[in-house]
Amino acid sequence: MASIDDLLTIMATLRDPQKGCDWDKAQTFASIVPHTLEEAYEVADAIEREHWSDLKDELGDLLFQIVFYSQLGHEQNRFDFDAVVGAICDKLTRRHPHVFGPKDSQGEPLHGPDWEGIKAQERADKAASEQPTSVLDGVTLGLPALVRAHKLQKRCARVGFDWDAVAPVLDKVREEIAEVEQELAITPVDPARVEEEIGDLLFSVVNLARHVGTDAESALRNANQKFERRFRQVETQLRNDEKNIQECQLDELESAWQQVKKQEKSNTL
Repeated sequence: MASIDDLLTIMATLRDPQKGCDWDKAQTFASIVPHTLEEAYEVADAIEREHWSDLKDELGDLLFQIVFYSQLGHEQNRFDFDAVVGAICDKLTRRHPHVFGPKDSQGEPLHGPDWEGIKAQERADKAASEQPTSVLDGVTLGLPALVRAHKLQKRCARVGFDWDAVAPVLDKVREEIAEVEQELAITPVDPARVEEEIGDLLFSVVNLARHVGTDAESALRNANQKFERRFRQVETQLRNDEKNIQECQLDELESAWQQVKKQEKSNTL
């Protein structure tokens, strides 16, 4: 069985100036970020498909990304893989005082779970040593937009900047739709203004999802999967009817789409 040391050795060899791989030697922290994001999404995809052999491979690919960053850090005398492991071990221990902290004479933890409180204190401590603090500090810029919107809203909610009911959130969604419509009614249409208003609309929809306990990123991924599944069925139906999808009119495509939806619903009853 291979060990993490084997993987670290392989990574060091790939980056070796004399005998390494040209592609691996050319990479930087910034250049492999897109690969890291892609690998993370492939992990999520394998889980959603419940394809466990794929998941094993995708987790290996994701682990390789961490090892790659660690090798770059080692080469630049910033950190190495052991430091990465040490940092996460320290963080998990620190954030779980109810598990790893002191116990009373009956073996019960002296501190209860307070994940968010401990994280907030960590942010405050870090900000105190660097720059003026904000409740939004630490919400990573590189997150997917829907995920980051959710986190920004959640942070603001902690300090009371939030609605306490769903109704005004729905009103805000309707308001943003109206503002998109207003921009589209202007001649000539300003694409930058339309993009801004659509961004506001998407942000308000994420807020709606958050208020009703739905993860917007997961909801959209599920919607993508549903759309893909139904469209593939439309293609199959048209082929069975000996029709070329590229030659079909919109009303024919819409009719096939509605038939697929109706069939799916009847199958779930």
